[in-house]
Amino acid sequence: MTETERTGDRIAKLLARAGVASRREVERMIADGRIAINGETVETPNTLLEHLRGVTVDGKAVAKPEPTRLFAFHKPTGLLTAERDPKGRPTIYDALRNALPKDAPRVMPIGRLDFNTEGLLLLTNDGEFKRLLELPANAVERTYRARAHGAVSQEQLESLIEGITIDGVHYGPINANLERRTGANQWIELTITEGKNREVRRVLEHLGLEVNRLMRTAFGPIALGDLPRGQAVEVPRQDIGRFRSAAKKDKR
Repeated sequence: MTETERTGDRIAKLLARAGVASRREVERMIADGRIAINGETVETPNTLLEHLRGVTVDGKAVAKPEPTRLFAFHKPTGLLTAERDPKGRPTIYDALRNALPKDAPRVMPIGRLDFNTEGLLLLTNDGEFKRLLELPANAVERTYRARAHGAVSQEQLESLIEGITIDGVHYGPINANLERRTGANQWIELTITEGKNREVRRVLEHLGLEVNRLMRTAFGPIALGDLPRGQAVEVPRQDIGRFRSAAKKDKR
């Protein structure tokens, strides 16, 4: 059957759903010639399939998709949200080896936390679920607490609800509130929906603040709570349905 005769879903979507890797990573694997169908190397991520029978990755057959599983991890500072680092810095996977339950599948982080950002990091074995929650169009809320040196008013923070453009990058509405002052530091709670790279730090720095601690406390309906630093816990499956409903329909 030729590519134009195939029906179904794109191979990257099916492999992501099966937990092989994210769609973007699957596309890189295809470019590297690592994926084949019945022994023939896949040449384009536009390949359409109705199932994954006969599909191999690095010569190994792809297993049937497992049920979606979700884990909450309290990421400490000093860890990269990556599988490996060319510079040899520690990654979340170094900590997850001991933090995840023994029966945990291969998991992928939903979004990222910077090297020096701590708090709630969600991980899943379902690439499509990961994509659903990461898409800015789906407006899943992320809440952070920041400790910052400097002075800021509640009025300045409330102006962020209209969004802000910094160095040509537009950040959407941010719900920010001044919690308390401790000496020269301010504790600020911020809720965002886009999750752009270093968004919270850049916005607060634009207001003249120096962020010296940043923690994510919630992602959608899942809260960090009292989960100990460096530990992980599985989110009950019934809560995964609540999480899906927290994401707006993909508008793209």
